[in-house]
Amino acid sequence: MRLDGKTAVVTGAASGIGKATALTLARAGARVFIADIDDKNGPAVQREAEAAGLRAEYLRVDITDPASIDQFAKQVLQSAGRADILANVAGWGRTQAFVENPPEFWDRVIAINLMGPIRLARAFLPAMFEAKAGKIVNVASDAGRVGSLGETVYSAAKGGLIAFGKGLAREGARYNVTVNSVCPGPTDTPLYQAVPEKFREAFVKAIPFRRVGKPQEVADAVLFFASSRPDYVTGQVLSVSGGLTMVG
Repeated sequence: MRLDGKTAVVTGAASGIGKATALTLARAGARVFIADIDDKNGPAVQREAEAAGLRAEYLRVDITDPASIDQFAKQVLQSAGRADILANVAGWGRTQAFVENPPEFWDRVIAINLMGPIRLARAFLPAMFEAKAGKIVNVASDAGRVGSLGETVYSAAKGGLIAFGKGLAREGARYNVTVNSVCPGPTDTPLYQAVPEKFREAFVKAIPFRRVGKPQEVADAVLFFASSRPDYVTGQVLSVSGGLTMVG
């Protein structure tokens, strides 16, 4: 699956699934914009890509800030003309009982996991529509499909992202823009390592493969949806969870 000549934006690309996705798309031939708020690890990912002969550039963006998103999109569009691929990978949450969540926690979870991807899609869609081509891949979560203990508002935000993708897929189809969702289960990322050990042990016992996922395994699913292989596939949801969730 090659992406030669394509430009890709990957959010949350300084670490975890986002980093694996950025490097995977770059290895497939895309020019990648590493979009993140992490001014330490973002440039480090750029250097790692460049050392491997790949095209990647770190641009700072705070996806909770509409002005930052507008400035980021302006920079990308001025430099590349358009983004052929938008991979909304950035996500954040914390395992905590819903009744213990402060309201500002809800706001941050929704801002990062739902409103950020919505605003980014709005920023890049006009150029995709004009070109009559584009791929949007939203990395949601199986928490948004089946719910997750201790992640109630996170589940709501990711479920909203899945529904947003389905609605946008219907609007984008007439312009040859596809919108699909990848839903990881428990995956070995910095966010996962912050989960209490008792929850991590329970996850491993519940997963048929008896291990959590690797960021690369999720990145490979994003690459599939970003490529030309599934040009007739839109509005779909792919679970990458080792069989943890098996629902229609």
